[in-house]
Amino acid sequence: MKKSNFGKFLLSLTLFISLLLVSSEASAHKVNIFAYAEEGMVYTEGYFPDGRKVEGGKVEVYDSQGNKLLEGTTTKEGTFDFKIPKVDDLKIVLIATMGHKNSFTIYADELAEATAGVAAEPVAQVARTPAEQTGAKVAQVPAKPSRRRRREPEKESFPVAGVFGGLGFIFGLTALIMQFSGKKKG
Repeated sequence: MKKSNFGKFLLSLTLFISLLLVSSEASAHKVNIFAYAEEGMVYTEGYFPDGRKVEGGKVEVYDSQGNKLLEGTTTKEGTFDFKIPKVDDLKIVLIATMGHKNSFTIYADELAEATAGVAAEPVAQVARTPAEQTGAKVAQVPAKPSRRRRREPEKESFPVAGVFGGLGFIFGLTALIMQFSGKKKG
């Protein structure tokens, strides 16, 4: 190969490899949301690929026609739970820091199953305790549903793709600079 052709080949190869590595790293900068419906409630959890919970993320819930039904904010644990507003396909959108955004759809059949046997307005059950003798009534708080297990994200220990992506980018810039600095004006 001639010297100029070899330089172009090296530049093209370096740019191609750096683009592959950088694009794979970009997918790690997203946010994940998981949701399920149970006993008249929808339970959501937002997290980043490295396992960190989305704290203070904005959650918006839309019906199948795109109408916003409700919105809220995730807790320190990355959760946002709400009563099922209506039995329809619900699109749950999580907007986290720095523009990270993702959505999860719960379909109407899952919501219908989750609302079956649940009263429209839950009524607190009265505990049968000695407190009743004094006229005080103690409401029983039902335990949080545990039928479904929320997905725990895999944690990446070392961002290998990020390191190689950065190195590829640096080598690509170096090759580009070498290519243009080697040309002589006219």
